[in-house]
Amino acid sequence: MNAQPHTVFIDSTAHLREFCAALQDADWLAVDTEFLREKTYYPKFCLLQIACGPQVACIDPLAIDDLEPLAALLFDPAITKVFHAGRQDLEIFYQIWNKLPAPIFDTQIAAPLVGLAEQISYAGLVAEILGVSLGKSHTRTDWSLRPLSEAQLRYAADDVIYLGAAYQALRGKLEALGRLDWLEDDFTALLNPELYESPPELAWQRIGGVQTLKSRQLSALRALAAWRETTAREQDIPRNWVVRDEALLDLARLSPTTPEELKRIRGLEERTLKRYGNTLCKTILAGRDQPPPPLEWKARSARRPPEQEALLDLLSAVVRLRAAQHTLNPAILAGRKDLEQLLDEPQDSRLLKGWRKTMAGEELAALLHGECHISVSDGLLHIQHYA
Repeated sequence: MNAQPHTVFIDSTAHLREFCAALQDADWLAVDTEFLREKTYYPKFCLLQIACGPQVACIDPLAIDDLEPLAALLFDPAITKVFHAGRQDLEIFYQIWNKLPAPIFDTQIAAPLVGLAEQISYAGLVAEILGVSLGKSHTRTDWSLRPLSEAQLRYAADDVIYLGAAYQALRGKLEALGRLDWLEDDFTALLNPELYESPPELAWQRIGGVQTLKSRQLSALRALAAWRETTAREQDIPRNWVVRDEALLDLARLSPTTPEELKRIRGLEERTLKRYGNTLCKTILAGRDQPPPPLEWKARSARRPPEQEALLDLLSAVVRLRAAQHTLNPAILAGRKDLEQLLDEPQDSRLLKGWRKTMAGEELAALLHGECHISVSDGLLHIQHYA
């Protein structure tokens, strides 16, 4: 890359309005956020970085009361917003504006389609695509503290300066390979509002070990988890600061209904008992008599029947064949767990979504449904559809 572009620090609405006006005709924007959430339920939005060519800014949302000029830019449908592993960034925008900034391009999602590793880090992407080694000196920075140093701002700005360059290189490679449109479904899925919502009534689904509970215990857990979610949200504190997952599971399993019984639950601190004891008992009593939520879980044996193992081997051969034809690592296209999910829960299989569906998923499904067959000719594997 050429010399670093100049980065401006924006901490006023007037300066923000001027900067956003200068970018209103941009085709794309590289976007990143810095936030904290160790002590809060909602992520605390501390810094926004935006770059497009020579225009680079670090924007201070803690100092600016009116972010509407920024909203107009982010939600412009004519501008592609570029992220790397952007789900947490998008969560912040959804939290503030209750909508998502379409269209988007996520370089971490796109990277495997040009032969890079799946789930590649931002530093790894920049090193692979641009040959630049990025420092990690401010990885653990408290971005809520002011003033920010010049070194912190340079570090933050690098997250979008090189992102923009990597995006342009990635896009060029994808266009040359004819794979750019393969990503549309993946990016659309990332803009599903349900990803960024946490309905209290579904909070129990995030707790490990629910499969061990009986019906009434599961009903109690649903009520407890919903109460914890609402409490954490109202107080803006982490869920585990209210009650930890392990204690919540024990509460559901043992279902104490008196303060004395509560004291026998391991992991419940004295301050938790004093503050929430009566509420916990009432919640358990009210919840356990409700109809249990559906528990979609299948106990799978550690070892599959030989016939299924053979079928998985056959599907794996198809994956290797198609990956080789597209110069991809087969593990990026589909691992063993992906193939098992295709067999057991096809409705949730990522092989039937996005570019994987185009490349191999539809063909694998057709094979499972008896709509095509595999043959060997001249030592090569061939897949043929029945007429």
